[in-house]
Amino acid sequence: MNKWIKGTNATVLSIAVIGIFIIVTLFLSSLKGIQWDLSKNKKYSLSEKTVMVLNDLNKDVKATMFTGGTTADDSIMYRDIRDMLNEYAKRTGKMSFEEVDPTREPAKAQQYQIDQAGTIVFEMGDKQKKVFSYELFGPGAAQGSYTFSGEEKFTAAIMGLTSDVKRPVYFLTGHGEMPAGQISTLRSTLEGENYEVKELNLYKEGKVPDDAEAVFLVGPQTDLDSKESTLLKEYVRGKGKLFIALGFSKDLGTWTNIDDLLNTINVKNSRSIVVETGRTLLGDPLTIVPSYNYHDITYDLSDQNRVTILPVALGLMTDANNTDWKTRALLKSTDKAYGETDMTQLTTGKTKQDENDPKGPLDVAYAIENKDGKPKAVVIGNAQFLHDQIIREQGNRDFALNSVNWLQEQENLVTIRPREEEAMQQAFIMPNQAQWIFYGTIVAFPLLILALGGAIWWRRRKG
Repeated sequence: MNKWIKGTNATVLSIAVIGIFIIVTLFLSSLKGIQWDLSKNKKYSLSEKTVMVLNDLNKDVKATMFTGGTTADDSIMYRDIRDMLNEYAKRTGKMSFEEVDPTREPAKAQQYQIDQAGTIVFEMGDKQKKVFSYELFGPGAAQGSYTFSGEEKFTAAIMGLTSDVKRPVYFLTGHGEMPAGQISTLRSTLEGENYEVKELNLYKEGKVPDDAEAVFLVGPQTDLDSKESTLLKEYVRGKGKLFIALGFSKDLGTWTNIDDLLNTINVKNSRSIVVETGRTLLGDPLTIVPSYNYHDITYDLSDQNRVTILPVALGLMTDANNTDWKTRALLKSTDKAYGETDMTQLTTGKTKQDENDPKGPLDVAYAIENKDGKPKAVVIGNAQFLHDQIIREQGNRDFALNSVNWLQEQENLVTIRPREEEAMQQAFIMPNQAQWIFYGTIVAFPLLILALGGAIWWRRRKG
């Protein structure tokens, strides 16, 4: 009888201990934001900035990651993103996370207009922001390591959703500019960053709207009217900002008013198309891969080794002695390039360097500040890179968006240091070693524990 009572007490005590352990575990799991990060690089610790943003959420935010890769690199990439988003969801009851395989749920991928795996969609009500996995990873300082900037991008996306501030920007029309249907990705990207995209015909309006945060001139095929040029010059000298992307035009050599506008902000149109005999894309001398000069716009792209691809780029020049406008080169060709000034040679495909052709290296993009150091304009000698079919290539989209954000002085909206992640350690074993590991851990070790437990039970039973 005593043995039965002792056995019953031991069983009840064991059940009680297990029950208490389960209750304490569930209680601690229910507490948001309480945890101990014992990982080597504190990968599960969010910055104070992120914690503040999450604590200030007053509406539900849903993050949806669309996977699809099958390689080992894809697996590591999705693991880091998944862990980070789960950590966000742990910190607040206002955020949820879902993972979707677009091959299994194509309707959902179509609903969110997903065109590539590794896209993370943040949504709040009817507002959405997309983050792309290729933006999140870069090479690390140590051999085989990499950086992960997921926290910076995710927190910036959430802040964008919670902001109700709209910054109106106007796309100039009436000069054969690239139509909205061909640059829909750029326009939707700007809208996702809380820009309100509108169109502006200066002939019709007669002035630049008072609420214009910036005016875009993208790929004009004909020159501006002198009155339009005057309005834009007055605008940029005042509070206005310009985003100018020029490209090839058969009338390029006859432009006067566009050139006058450029001269106002210390940029000169060389009236030549860059022909690259050095670094090109797939051997095409008219599709150049320029090098980056150090600037806030290009820093991340250079650090992540993502290039900008410019098909048929216009060479630009500036006066370094101009003190009213500080013009900094962003993109530059190699010293083996030259500027083709004969448009006939370009159209016939028979380019040849002449004495009058500018010699490389040639500038193809500028960031311009006024004498007070305020961003005023970005001028790019190429508009084709903004086309829907090209803007997703390498760093094109980010270069354009970085340029606009720099103009609006939004480039440092969220600054969170990327995390340095060690390379995944791999161990290679022979088949016979794998068998020994299997039988040792799955068969021998459990049998040993079972035998030990049986021996203890038998000894107590006899004792």
